[in-house]
Amino acid sequence: MGSTERIGNVAKRVAKWARAGHQMVVVPSAMSGETNRLLALAKELAPAKPTADYSRELDMLAATGEQASSALLAIALQAEGLESVSYAGWQVPIRTNSAYTKARIESIDDKRVRADLANGKVVIVTGFQGMDEQGNITTLGRGGSDTSAVAVAAAMKAQECLIYTDVDGVYTTDPRVVPEARRMTNISFEEMLEMASLGSKVLQIRSVEFAGKYRVPLRVLSSFTPWDIPLEEEATSGTLITFEEDENMEQAIVSGIAFNRDEAKISVLGVPDTPGIAYQILGPIAEANIDVDVIIQNLSKDGKTDFSFTVHRNDYAKAIDLLKDQVMDNLGSKEIVGDAKICKVSIVGIGMRSHVGVASRMFRVLSEEGINIQMISTSEIKTSVVIDEKYMELAVRALHKAFDLDQVPADTIAQS
Repeated sequence: MGSTERIGNVAKRVAKWARAGHQMVVVPSAMSGETNRLLALAKELAPAKPTADYSRELDMLAATGEQASSALLAIALQAEGLESVSYAGWQVPIRTNSAYTKARIESIDDKRVRADLANGKVVIVTGFQGMDEQGNITTLGRGGSDTSAVAVAAAMKAQECLIYTDVDGVYTTDPRVVPEARRMTNISFEEMLEMASLGSKVLQIRSVEFAGKYRVPLRVLSSFTPWDIPLEEEATSGTLITFEEDENMEQAIVSGIAFNRDEAKISVLGVPDTPGIAYQILGPIAEANIDVDVIIQNLSKDGKTDFSFTVHRNDYAKAIDLLKDQVMDNLGSKEIVGDAKICKVSIVGIGMRSHVGVASRMFRVLSEEGINIQMISTSEIKTSVVIDEKYMELAVRALHKAFDLDQVPADTIAQS
């Protein structure tokens, strides 16, 4: 959606599907750079200490980007000879909570959209936005158009949700870091959810959550492929995000390497090792709508312990200030220290459930590269480590090679 020419190509692609007999609901994002431009204007005008209503007005402002691109796409489709209509989130309506700039979808009324589809129209629904109980416009956070698309697909019980993005699928890791990274033909919802939560920027995590919860088949495709490629080719390209029990899943121990540069570590030193200490530290953090990731509480010594956790780097200064204001004096902490130059690297794969020694293999590879591990977090299908940011690319490349992720799985070769 970067220009009128690009919007015209999107319209031609949509028209190709519609003329093949598919009922189409399209959820566009704003034109390239538009949201950043709008928010920059707000930043120029905002006072040093914005009022309590500032976030509400940010949502009012940011939502206009998607409204413009939706209307333009509807116009382009009409120029292609198709009946089309565009709706803002509040017109559908898409109901959300009132967490401005980070709202969550609560319900979607599909009656209006279904009526238009029944009348042969292509329906355009703005991504990224909705409306709360008070009738205020809300936005879903960056990448929210993916979430909107999957939520609409779930409400409509769509056959498949196609996500067109700037990559041609989901890779074993970021090809910009590891040129040998391989595009996967399939990945499970569970693996994709972990990859998204651990730093993969292909899809927003909430879009994968929606797809998994409501069992919406999800396919990631490139928006840069020619619009006129054969429909059969387009319908089977990219990466299909599917269910673990599917017979054709690529059976690798580790499916991908995810990483996240946007992390920061905070340690609260010398706090009492008593029941409820984690809540006393993290309660105010949660109330401030700050997400916490990796958490470690160290071994108690003389009734005291150190408590460490990671947050998004954008929330680092806010979290430090909050702890100093509300926690340090109450708990008698010796010191609060932080490090904004760390990163998280993770291995992900459903095959880890049935194989032992995967984590130790990861630790050995990092040790051989001279990379110190600061924190560790695990689940059934992933192991994450927090390391110094300067070693991130080295770690990713070493792990990608060690787990043979540049090799095409044998079952995929047999099927091709």
